[in-house]
Amino acid sequence: MHEPSSVTGVRKIALRTVLAGVVLNIGLAVIKGTAGTLGHSYALIADAIESATDACASLLLLFGLRFALQPADDNHPYGHGRAEALLTFVIVVLLVTAAAVIAVESIDRIRTPHRSPEPWTLLVLAAVIAVKELAFRHVSHQGESTRSTTLKADAWHHRSDAITSLAAFIGISIALWMGDGWETADDWAALVAAAVIVLNAYLIFRPALGELMDEQFHEDLVQDIREIATRHSSVIDTEKCFVRKAGVAHHVDLHLIVDGALSVRRGHEIAHQVKTELMMTLPEVSDVLIHVEPSD
Repeated sequence: MHEPSSVTGVRKIALRTVLAGVVLNIGLAVIKGTAGTLGHSYALIADAIESATDACASLLLLFGLRFALQPADDNHPYGHGRAEALLTFVIVVLLVTAAAVIAVESIDRIRTPHRSPEPWTLLVLAAVIAVKELAFRHVSHQGESTRSTTLKADAWHHRSDAITSLAAFIGISIALWMGDGWETADDWAALVAAAVIVLNAYLIFRPALGELMDEQFHEDLVQDIREIATRHSSVIDTEKCFVRKAGVAHHVDLHLIVDGALSVRRGHEIAHQVKTELMMTLPEVSDVLIHVEPSD
């Protein structure tokens, strides 16, 4: 069994996007970790931990996407795309674990006197925030255009990293501006970062769970499918329309309403014509199963 080349193309775009994210996160983890250590900022070190976790998460997503590239076969007629959703659960565990480590260390540092961060760490964070926000917008656009749960999750990794970097920037600024006695503002910022990571974990967990449970949250796609189907001159209306998502591929079950006086052969031809039009117009759709209903 073979999937449309358009779906394979979408997956290859996703692969390249995630791979670029891995390289970016590894580089930023090294930069932030080094700056945090030399600049005496635990908020920056916590930010580095998140980037390192994101890099690991992206590597897992990359593995999932490569597995999803395998074509459908007799044992997996709907393909292998749901490996993405399964690996998302592993990523959630990684994020929550990283948040717990950061929170515990932050609380310990809040209770222990230490020196303030170096002022130049703010320049590092400002650059990181700008880079991560740009990365979020790019990957988010790719995720929306391909309807990939993987890319949407990866985009939120970039956004959460930008937010935690902003929290670190604010914490360090307060510690430097207020002076003696405010050194722990940096550690409170790291604690905020831990909370943001947990929130991010939930945001990527929820859609992955919905995908595995065949939750119908594809309203925009369903609307497009109905609109395209009813363009056919012989289609009176559409009835049921269900979408099953597997990675970036979407499998559609559609009921068409046609004139009840038409022959079986003509109904069969209409179904094939509508299927062809849907798969040509919507590259994320990998297969369409159409049932023809006679009008009253």
